[in-house]
Amino acid sequence: MRRVFDILFSLIVLILTLPLSLIISIAVKLSSGGPVLFVQERVGRGEAVFRMYKFRSMHSSVVEDKSQLTVDGDTRITNVGRVIRRLKLDELPQFINVLAGDMTIVGPRPEVPRYVAEYEPWMREIFEYKPGLTDPASIQYNNESEMLTDVENREQAYVTEILPRKMSVSLEYQKNRTIFSDLKVIGATIWLILGL
Repeated sequence: MRRVFDILFSLIVLILTLPLSLIISIAVKLSSGGPVLFVQERVGRGEAVFRMYKFRSMHSSVVEDKSQLTVDGDTRITNVGRVIRRLKLDELPQFINVLAGDMTIVGPRPEVPRYVAEYEPWMREIFEYKPGLTDPASIQYNNESEMLTDVENREQAYVTEILPRKMSVSLEYQKNRTIFSDLKVIGATIWLILGL
C-alpha cells in the first residue's frame, strides 16, 4: 500500500513541478556552471548504499570531502542555492529516488557513510526501515543549520548531540506509524515549507 502511494505521489509531484524543475535547472546552470544535480552516496535500508539526488546548491568547485554539514551563511552555497534550500526545492529530485525504490515519502532521513560510521549500536536499528524525504525528526530539527552556526566543533556536535536525538525521534515514529500519521507528517512538512 505504501509503495503504491509512494509511486503515485511522486509521479504527481514530479509532473506538477516539471516547469519549476526546468527553471531551477537553468538557474543553477547559469548561476554557477557545473552539473545541475548534486549526487551523493547515502546509506539506506539494510545498510545498502545508494545515490541520492538534489539540485546543486553549492559552487561546483566545492570539494566533496569537506564538511558535509551546512550552516547559515555558509559561503559554499550559491545565491540560487540559498533560495532553493530555504524553500526545500533542492530536494525535488529525491522523488526520483522514491520512484526507484531507494526511498519512501515518510521515513528517517538517510545519512552519508561518514556519519553512519559513527553510529552507536542502538542507532543501527534505523537500517530496518526505508529512508524517506521527511519524518517527525526532519520537522523538529528543520533549523539544524541555525543550531550549528555558532558551534565550534560542528561535526562533533552533530554526531554526538543532534544525530542521536534525531534518530531517537525517527525510531519512535517508525514503531507506531500508520498511513494516517504519514499523511499528517506530509501535511506538517508542506505547512513548514510554506511558512504557514
